[in-house]
Amino acid sequence: MDKKDNRAASLERLRNKIDAVDAELVALLNRRANYAIEIAAIKRVANLPFHSPEREKAVLERVSALNQGPFPSAALKIIFKEIISASLSLEEPLKVAYLGPEGTFTNLAALRHFGFSARYIPFESIKSVFYAVERNEANYGLVPIENSNEGVVSSTLDMFMDYDLKISAEVLLEVSHNLLSLSGDSRKVKKIYSHPQAISQCKGWLEAHMSNITIYESTSTSKAAEVASKDENAAAIASEMAARLYDLKFIARNIEDNKNNFTRFLVISKGYFSKTGNDKTSILLSVKDRPGALYEILLPFKRAKINLSNIESRPSKRKAWEYIFFIDMEGHIDDRKIQKAVKEVKESCLYLKHLGSYPVGEKVER
Repeated sequence: MDKKDNRAASLERLRNKIDAVDAELVALLNRRANYAIEIAAIKRVANLPFHSPEREKAVLERVSALNQGPFPSAALKIIFKEIISASLSLEEPLKVAYLGPEGTFTNLAALRHFGFSARYIPFESIKSVFYAVERNEANYGLVPIENSNEGVVSSTLDMFMDYDLKISAEVLLEVSHNLLSLSGDSRKVKKIYSHPQAISQCKGWLEAHMSNITIYESTSTSKAAEVASKDENAAAIASEMAARLYDLKFIARNIEDNKNNFTRFLVISKGYFSKTGNDKTSILLSVKDRPGALYEILLPFKRAKINLSNIESRPSKRKAWEYIFFIDMEGHIDDRKIQKAVKEVKESCLYLKHLGSYPVGEKVER
């Protein structure tokens, strides 16, 4: 037998071994699914929530810790997230409301967090997402809260004033913009469409490469892609997901000016979840309009050595010169030192609302 025959035999032998492993994986996945069905039955009788984010996080961390390679842990987490999503769908698919339309970065963040087996419901406004969750039309909602370059999404903060919902998770998604068109030929482009924020994030590239092209604003990057899919002279700044959805070709990839561009999304729900050991707490408060008021609310956190990872302010829109502060801190509301500090801060506030305690999100690359 020559070397060529040896290689062919070795390939066949190894492929047979992979086929055998695949058969084991299928059997084990179905065995796991049967256990999940039994758990769902117990939860139904006990009237317990069928989805447990704390348990999901624990599973993902456990499989990552068990992994000894060479299979990458990041990919393993994605696979298990899909396994969990599919297992939940055997009982009842999670209904997830998100700021649409389909093909936006919010849609992509939702898919990354909940998996492909959830049922996704797009809405045209952030307010509609909150309303859908409050009315039990969806188990969860997913909305943008801030971008690393553009700052906070004010309309999301406003909704927390009007709706009694909790933050149950955060998703940190790397955002990358592409210039797309039907032909993929930059010479045919006479106009460019995109969301104002995406246009701003690609301003330098556009000035350098498309300075003579008129740019039009659209309600979303996905809507821009839809417009470009119907006009041979139009291009869109949009995601890779939008390119697939609307069958567009790439003129240029990764045209954002700042390559370290992340958007933070919040998952909202009616649920309150227990500690995971690596949590973040968010509160909303209004201070009295007098000198030193902000200093007074920050002092208890300083004394308790609580790290405040984010502070945002905006007018309350309810009273002239009254401001609302959105504060993120490390830890869970059930931590004794956070409970004590928040209680002390509340005494100096006109209004204080606990928005949620939830696992610290990991950065998800596109």
